[in-house]
Amino acid sequence: MTVDGNQVRVGVDIGGTFTDVAMEIGTQLHSTKVLTNYAFPEQAIVDGIRQVAESAGLALSQIDMVIHGTTLATNALIERRGAKMAFVTTKGFRDVIEMRTENRFEQYDLDIVLPAPLVERSHRYVLDERIGADGSVLKALDPAEVSELADRLAAGPFESIAIGFIHSYLNGVHERQVRDALIARNPKLSVSISSEVSPQMREFQRFNTVCANAYVKPLMASYLHRLVGRLSEEGIGCPIFMMHSGGGIISVESAIAFPVRLLESGPAGGAIFAADIAARYGLDQVLSYDMGGTTAKICLIEGQVPKTAKTFEVARTYRFKKGSGMPISIPVIEMVEIGAGGGSIATVDSMRQIRVGPHSAGSEPGPACYGRGGGHPTVTDADLLLGRLDPEEFAGGSFKLHPAAAHNAVERDLALKLDIDSTTAAFGLSEVVDENMSNAARMHAVENGKELSEFTLIAFGGAAPIHASRLCEKLGVRELLIPPGAGVGSAIGFLRAPFGYESVRSAYLRLSRFDAAKINAVLKDLIDEATSFVHLGAPGITPNLECVAYMRYLGQGWEVPVPVEVRDYADADGATFRKNFDDQYTRFFGRLIDGLDVEIVSWSLRASSEVPQPSAVARTHGLRAIDSAGKRQVFDAQSGRFVEAGVIARSAMKTGDFINGPAVITERETSTIVTVGREAVMQADGCLLIRASSV
Repeated sequence: MTVDGNQVRVGVDIGGTFTDVAMEIGTQLHSTKVLTNYAFPEQAIVDGIRQVAESAGLALSQIDMVIHGTTLATNALIERRGAKMAFVTTKGFRDVIEMRTENRFEQYDLDIVLPAPLVERSHRYVLDERIGADGSVLKALDPAEVSELADRLAAGPFESIAIGFIHSYLNGVHERQVRDALIARNPKLSVSISSEVSPQMREFQRFNTVCANAYVKPLMASYLHRLVGRLSEEGIGCPIFMMHSGGGIISVESAIAFPVRLLESGPAGGAIFAADIAARYGLDQVLSYDMGGTTAKICLIEGQVPKTAKTFEVARTYRFKKGSGMPISIPVIEMVEIGAGGGSIATVDSMRQIRVGPHSAGSEPGPACYGRGGGHPTVTDADLLLGRLDPEEFAGGSFKLHPAAAHNAVERDLALKLDIDSTTAAFGLSEVVDENMSNAARMHAVENGKELSEFTLIAFGGAAPIHASRLCEKLGVRELLIPPGAGVGSAIGFLRAPFGYESVRSAYLRLSRFDAAKINAVLKDLIDEATSFVHLGAPGITPNLECVAYMRYLGQGWEVPVPVEVRDYADADGATFRKNFDDQYTRFFGRLIDGLDVEIVSWSLRASSEVPQPSAVARTHGLRAIDSAGKRQVFDAQSGRFVEAGVIARSAMKTGDFINGPAVITERETSTIVTVGREAVMQADGCLLIRASSV
């Protein structure tokens, strides 16, 4: 059904504190934030959709599409509250997921503690089988051994089974045989196999990924079935789609089969939202900054495309260091995520230093100022005490904040322990969380060889516009954009995403032994797989195809991503692959290494639907200074004191209007803080451009 010729599409993002809902009808946007319901997350979705439908004057039956992203799978992994599961692997490799790799994320820490594996040792089982490095069967399965194992697992307390055999990414026949035997013995058992979940080399990463998929699969299947049923009961009979970590949309059925693909679905929507804004303004160097109630996410966007990777880590346990988390081998929009949100809890450590996060008050009970039973000081409590939030108009006035409760929490847990006043304690809390975010951004930039001073910051999420100006000061970033709908940015990003799926596969080939037939066969398999997933959500379309070969010099430890054409290759095309590799290697490292052969290790192919190009927006300079509608005392970080800030509603600003800091620009889902020495200029598309003041 359409309204005035436009589809009615709804994006829904479940976060740790708020559930964001955005309804788009042509150029009209209606949005809201509701507290996340931990016991029944689907209820918050229904409540939010009802609110935006009422705002738009529509019946729920008029909705044409719902696109959903969630952190439920991620939180289940972080909090270790997934399914009771077992892991089946090749004899001799039972402890791979516990031994990890030889890399130490902290070289000189003698007391280093490695993250615990998802599956305890007593729940790991082995079979005496072997697939060779060329994919051949070196030792076949023993049917009697498989049958005995199936009986043992069926008699156990397991809801879900993960299967990962050595070299199964080349030949998954044994994994499929064991899966069939387990399901024949117990049809209700949920089974995940690594040759389907992550058919890539490197056993530790692949085994960990299939274990993660199995761990969250029953939970996500139950939730998604309940969601579809609940929406249907409300009269929302339209298709439901899911955002995945790689930045595309897939069907609910695909999400149930491979829930590990949903781990970074919410943050991926935010990166797409920022990339869309970057394209409108013709910005080629952008830092996407998404701060919600529980976490902050930072992503580099270059050439108006978010940076991607084929592996990432969940729940880094040691100062955000690479290697200290849980590795997941799936295509993902690459970003750094830290426990720094509005609900992040502050404490004083043994050295009398303020620490913020990673634990969060979430929505239940929430920050102390919510008045819902929370007693710990959080970032939101500090922002309230520093004048950045209006206690009467928080979340559009949907509920009131309690300054006295925030003061008591900060006073008891921080100020008294440090022998300082509550304002200084709140400022210290805020500075610590801002410094945590700036350090994470610097580290992410250094890891990618970038200088952030040349980037434009695009900030969104309920808490990001409050902290973004201060973050720019710390990072030396000159310009900041706050898009319209920033408070629900990830949900809007879902509406900008294509139907898409990225298939990955390890298929080894030396360029000195170039085999065009093998490459063509690999590409065909990847195209067939990726296209089939896209057609589940968008039947009949001809998707765009993009392919990357991961290549390296013979003997190197890691690969360089090399874009390649999707076409049939001939044996003479080995020279083309070599030239493409040389070009990419030179771009990354500045020089080539003479006399070494090059090998292709793995492949990635993305199929996606066409997405309309956003209309270009001409930058508007400040034309008219606008008077604030009110005044408020806001703490200024640079001077270390309260200053009088102008307060104005974002909806009252027209194109070319500007206001000098200190100022607070309010809207339903968030507030934007303009610090001293900066100005905010309203742009033609509703973005706020914040930069150094011209007066």
